[in-house]
Amino acid sequence: MWTQTFLLLAACFSPQDSIQVIPKPTSVSATDGSWTPEKGLAIRYDHRVEAEAKQLKDWLAGRLGFEVELLREELRKLCPQEIYLDLQEEDDTAESYSLVIEDGRVRIEGVGGAGVFYGIQTLKQLVAPEGPVAFPNCEIEDEPRFRWRGMHLDVGRHTFAAADIEKFLDWMALHKLNTFHWHLTEDQGWRIEVKKYPLLTEVGAFRDSTPPYGDRKGSDGKRYGGFYTQEEVRRIVAHAAALHITIVPEIDMPGHMSAAIAAYPELGNDDIEGYAPKVQSKWGVHRYVLAPKESTFEWVDNVLAEVCELFPGEYVHIGGDEAPKDQWKASAFAQSVMKREGLADEHELQSYFIGRVSKLLEKRGKRLMGWDEIREGGLAEGATVMVWRGWHNAIEAAQQGHDVVMAPTSHTYFDYYQADAQSELARGAWYECIGGNLPLQKVYSLDPVPSELSGKPEEAHILGTQAQLWTEYGKTWEKVEYLAFPRIAALSEVAWTQPDNKDWVDFQKRLKPMLQRYRLGGVRYFEPAAKEE
Repeated sequence: MWTQTFLLLAACFSPQDSIQVIPKPTSVSATDGSWTPEKGLAIRYDHRVEAEAKQLKDWLAGRLGFEVELLREELRKLCPQEIYLDLQEEDDTAESYSLVIEDGRVRIEGVGGAGVFYGIQTLKQLVAPEGPVAFPNCEIEDEPRFRWRGMHLDVGRHTFAAADIEKFLDWMALHKLNTFHWHLTEDQGWRIEVKKYPLLTEVGAFRDSTPPYGDRKGSDGKRYGGFYTQEEVRRIVAHAAALHITIVPEIDMPGHMSAAIAAYPELGNDDIEGYAPKVQSKWGVHRYVLAPKESTFEWVDNVLAEVCELFPGEYVHIGGDEAPKDQWKASAFAQSVMKREGLADEHELQSYFIGRVSKLLEKRGKRLMGWDEIREGGLAEGATVMVWRGWHNAIEAAQQGHDVVMAPTSHTYFDYYQADAQSELARGAWYECIGGNLPLQKVYSLDPVPSELSGKPEEAHILGTQAQLWTEYGKTWEKVEYLAFPRIAALSEVAWTQPDNKDWVDFQKRLKPMLQRYRLGGVRYFEPAAKEE
């Protein structure tokens, strides 16, 4: 009987069970045993990943309580215990890695610096969140499914400290997310310093009030605002780069521009009746849109010049969503532009506007990205589409040869409730969300590739996926964390792990130590049900 019980327990608790990593690696082979780092441990590294070696050194020192030696790989010094970081190829786009742990040795081989970095993130997760450090003997081969694995954050409705954003980037990196979509402008506030246009932040960054929780049509009567200086932006961009995260800035146009038009009224359709722009203090879609004037395009060009200098990544997101057409319909000037350019309707006028902006970005070596509304009236050449509405937008854009990032409301809108709205609101007004219902398991169930494209050449145009965190009801950083965690963990596995390697029950087991990391890191996360169905 005892022997049978022992064998049963051994079967239930195999070495494989100790590999609790999110997102789930491609291949894991675990063996019995582990080893504990001791004084004398060294990190040997390829000189091209010195920054990653220093990051690992700092993390180990914090966990071990003693310093770890750094050794360039060419230094011939015998060490009783060693972690070796080996860069196989210097490729900025490659992210695969292998990790081998055996008694007294760890070897991480990365294809590209990002691969080494992600191997380190896996090594961190192989160690229990607290208590003694022990490295389990194992071999891991791993690579991501998608090259775009992102999180979006709206700082237009509510703004947050730079330090909090940097902390958020740290958590993204642990989850192997590599793209931060920074939504910097809104009807309710302009959040980035543009030196050529100081009124954007002197006027556009502040509104006179905000709807309080529980009263969507109300007003708290308190002036609200803030913005990020260019120096703060540079620091955040540098912090992200060290984590192999690219920041994609969003300057939303031609709609969602009330704050900018309030600062510089000449940017709007000022020939219409009742023209009175202001920084909006209510949520929703507002009618103030940029006018298709040459002076407006000059302003856009000057703004983008400063934005492109701050953000070295490939893309600038220009929004393009929720741009009401009534002001263009009422504007004699806008109608004259339509006639001059031979445009059939205001949708084509928006495409004309987006096309002009695309050329401004192209001359600065950037690619345009926008929400799927940029397809209406015709899509600018080379534009990448971020699909948040119907999946047909992704299918058609990919079939037309355009790259696509999947961001469907159904699975990636983290401003939705994580549990039943009634039960959440019963806990207090602080728990109010914009609506919807997006539990953890539904996030996990997403396959970003539409079935109509699966296995076809057009599938290559699906770059990946990201989650959206709109902040009408994310007034504080604590609330942002509550909305993001632990759904960010499910998202990371959707974006990294192949579908046939995913398993919801297994994910829930691996989530437990991650929740413990959240607690130890001071994250105010949503506590998922013990067993979500």
